[in-house]
Amino acid sequence: MAKKNMIEREKKRNLLVLKYDKKRKEIKEQIKSSKSFQEKLSLHTQLQMLPRNSFPTRLRNRCWMTGRSRGYYRYFGISRHVLREMGHACLLPGVTKSSW
Repeated sequence: MAKKNMIEREKKRNLLVLKYDKKRKEIKEQIKSSKSFQEKLSLHTQLQMLPRNSFPTRLRNRCWMTGRSRGYYRYFGISRHVLREMGHACLLPGVTKSSW
């Protein structure tokens, strides 16, 4: 189980990304459409003035059951530990235990 503060921090980042998404897209469109170099520089400073945690690259995929960030399977949305347990319990459709 991941630390509670890490899970809460990630939730806060998700909310910030959603909050500033529209503003970020507008600024990026203005950057693409602007002709002068000075205007582009001022728009880039506006983009950099947005909160650091509102950038989508700072998001981290986490297991929805345990909150673990490493060993994350995107298709299922869970970590490798939970995937193994759920696979053994036949809770995941199409997943079978491999043996040789």
